[in-house]
Amino acid sequence: MWRTGSPTQAPMDDPTHHLEGLTSRQRQGLQNLLNDLRGSLAWSWQLPVLIRQRCWLRLETIQLSELHRWLPPDGCEDAPELSRYRELVALGWSPLQAQEQCWQEFGDDDCRIALQRFWASQHDRKHDWTLQRYLAMVSRYRQSIEAGVTTIPMLVLPRSGAATDHQLHWVSDSTPPMRHTCA
Repeated sequence: MWRTGSPTQAPMDDPTHHLEGLTSRQRQGLQNLLNDLRGSLAWSWQLPVLIRQRCWLRLETIQLSELHRWLPPDGCEDAPELSRYRELVALGWSPLQAQEQCWQEFGDDDCRIALQRFWASQHDRKHDWTLQRYLAMVSRYRQSIEAGVTTIPMLVLPRSGAATDHQLHWVSDSTPPMRHTCA
């Protein structure tokens, strides 16, 4: 199921379930984090991002500026050689003409390496956290904060060996399970 309003094309879970399994201490920590964020609602790369590792029952808070080091986005799809190829095909070039042009512009070795890295990243399930997903998350986070909306992105990491992707959820005061901790 694709979730309406999702900043990414990643499948999203029902919002009532992404906080299931958190301890009362973790829920209280989330509420405190939301309260702190509400008090200083200004865009910054020091804003919090939640990382949930369900298999270890861990919920970590890192700064947005650390996310690209903690969970590096896969940029193989955005290699200049592949971007140029897609651009030429979109302009009406045949795939063969576009490929030959890219070979002339970048060299056939670089084009071949870019393709190999791309296909390897498609085969390797660890690399579903793409540059597009990362940039979309940062953009939505910034828009939310600048609009005065108190929300924190939470990345739920897939279990080892699972065929699921990283899941992105947005935690706020209106997240159903959070309402119960405010009483």
